Formats: sequence, C-alpha cells, structure tokens
Amino acid sequence: MANAPTIAVIDYHKGNLSSVARGLARAGAEALVTDDPAQIRTADALVLPGVGSFYDAIAFMHESGQDEAVLDAVRGGAGVPFLGICLGLQLLFERGGEGVPTDGAAVESADPYGAGLAPGTVFEAEGRRWARGLGLLHGSCTVLPSRRLKVPHVGWDQVHLTHSGSGHPLLQGFAEGTNVYFTHSYAVDTDIDPSDAVALTHYARNFASIVCRGNLYGCQFHPEKSSAHGHQILENFVELARLSKGLE
Repeated sequence: MANAPTIAVIDYHKGNLSSVARGLARAGAEALVTDDPAQIRTADALVLPGVGSFYDAIAFMHESGQDEAVLDAVRGGAGVPFLGICLGLQLLFERGGEGVPTDGAAVESADPYGAGLAPGTVFEAEGRRWARGLGLLHGSCTVLPSRRLKVPHVGWDQVHLTHSGSGHPLLQGFAEGTNVYFTHSYAVDTDIDPSDAVALTHYARNFASIVCRGNLYGCQFHPEKSSAHGHQILENFVELARLSKGLE
C-alpha cells in the first residue's frame, strides 16, 4: 500500500521473527526484518521483538551497532515510534539482571543504574551484577519470584489499564481486563516511573505489562500471539507510525 509505513523488525540473531513480521503486515505495514544498523536508522518505525536473555540481546546489539542506530532513530523531537515486545520492552530500561555473566570483569558504577555506561556493559551496584540496557526509560528488570507460582509465567493472563492507559492511542479498542499471551521469567520492577506504566498484570508480583512514554511503547506480552486483542495493538502501532510519517 502506498501509505504503508516501513517498520523495521530488529533481528539480533536470537530467534525466528517471522510471526512478528506477519502480524505487522496484516496490520497494514511494510515489515522489514533486518540486522542492518543503516536500515534501522532510516525506517519509519521500529519493533524490537523478545527472544533470548537481556544480557545476550543487548551485548549483540552493542557489538553490531544496532544499539546506537536505535538510539539515533528514537531520540529527539522527531524520534520514530518504537515498540518493544517482551524482552524488547525490558531492553528499553536502564538495567537488567537476566543472563549477566557471573565471572569476568565488571565495572563499578557510581550510579546504581549505570548512567553513562554503554549498553551491554556489565556493572556492579547494590550488591549484584547488572547489564546496562538502552537506558531510554528509568528502572530495572528483575526475575519474578517463584515462591508459590510457577516461573516462567507462560500462558494467557489479564491486563489492567492504569489511569494513564485509559484513552491512550496505543490502546484504542483494547478493553480493560483483556487476556493476552505471556511467556517470560523477568519483568520490569517497581522502581520504574509510575507514569510510564499504562497497564499492569499480577503474576507473582505486580509488573507493568504495557509501558508508554512519548514515541516509546512496550508490551511484556506477545501481541503477535494474542489473537484479535494483540492484533489491535499492532494495528494501533502501525497507525501511530503512519501518523508520525505524515502518511494519509
């Protein structure tokens, strides 16, 4: 379609991204699966899918130059729309604990969230090791507690809209209490900015299952696997990309 935005599905070599690309195509986009930083920089919008662990993903993105391409594309007043899915949501934040090597060198960071460090840097803070994320949103990604419930959290679960989520353009037509498909062991923690959480889910603990700030969006669940409800999210994101590009 002439007015279809080109949305880059970022490939960091951790899994098959075809279901995300097909979902975006059905939602009206030209989906481009790419690992090329140049194509990431010039796309109308970006999707970072969720495959693998926090450390492995962000380390590959840094080594390949994808991290800088994403940061260049999304920052500033004309930043392109960005949707993180599952792990892709988590990588928006400042630090994560999944898959961080327990041996080898680690930076001692004066800032507990690794401010000023490059994405993928392993650092020590508050008595543990972290990997620095993209740092676009404040907060941490930590493991869900498994005291009573089985972790990983796999299957259909409810999403509850917050005050800031009601009426948000990403959530048009997405009803309160909708069931969507999750598969994850880590989630954003309670140290995030509460205004970034537009929907919450409770499993083992409360966590933000949808985050939004400006042109940055993220879903802890998999919209491409969540039937009509997930398709609505993808349609809304494609529309946001279309509006951002000025396509009619």
